Amino acid sequence: MQNGKSKPASGKQRKMALGKGLGALIPKADPTHAPRSEREFIRCDITQIHPNRYQPRRHFPEAELAELSRSVREQGIIQPLVVRWNTEGYELVAGERRLRAARMAGLDQVPVIIRALSDAELLEISIVENIQRQDLNPIEESDAYHRLMDEFSLTQEQVAERVGKSRSAVANFLRLAQLPEEIRATLADGTLSMGHAKVLMGADTPALQADVWRMVIARGLSVRETENLLNRLRAEREKPEDPPPGTEEIYFRDLSENLSRRFGTKVQIRRRGKKGRVEIEFYSDDDLERLLSFLDTAS
Repeated sequence: MQNGKSKPASGKQRKMALGKGLGALIPKADPTHAPRSEREFIRCDITQIHPNRYQPRRHFPEAELAELSRSVREQGIIQPLVVRWNTEGYELVAGERRLRAARMAGLDQVPVIIRALSDAELLEISIVENIQRQDLNPIEESDAYHRLMDEFSLTQEQVAERVGKSRSAVANFLRLAQLPEEIRATLADGTLSMGHAKVLMGADTPALQADVWRMVIARGLSVRETENLLNRLRAEREKPEDPPPGTEEIYFRDLSENLSRRFGTKVQIRRRGKKGRVEIEFYSDDDLERLLSFLDTAS
């Protein structure tokens, strides 16, 4: 396999690269060192390519890979993979799905473009490729941004600039790390969306957050319905508690319950000062006749 020299990308070329496309992030190789017959790419044995250590995507649906594998078996790989050279061979930069599909299809070689990249550039390109294709779930994207910050000492602003997103959008993804593991799991498997997560992160307490999450899962609520549920539960919990009943209130409540059992229907005693009224409910003409007969007998 032949290798080519590469020139590092300038900061101007790399700025806001997501908006310009993945190619704006990847430095160009020197074409004079590429094979004469193939200036753009060379063919590489699959066994010489090892996975990208910074690959942010962890879930690759088997059905999607099988479908891509059938296409690769029939038409080959149309878009070359991007790799970088290291002491162990060639490390994948972009094209994880294509490489997996090629292996499933039984290919021995794949077309690759060789680029000279730093570890930071490798992680950045891996994130951008998956974001462009909307391949990352919210948790994978959150973890990728944390890696950019932790491993390469980038600020939120720098991460946002590198991946072409607003700082507030990056901040929301970073906050997902604060969610309990059971909520993160439902974001990772697609049960909940990033919209649901934003609402849940607005809960005032972990207990309220957990209650809302359980109801959302059980009822399959939309983002708007989740927001309405959170607001309703928050309002209910913020209502001041009623003061404990006094001695007189307890007496009349017990009296109402005793009369209800005696009359076989709901009885309420309502007092206003020294006055008040007794309310006896009935539910049909026959029920009214029964109550009148009972009162007549009692008198």
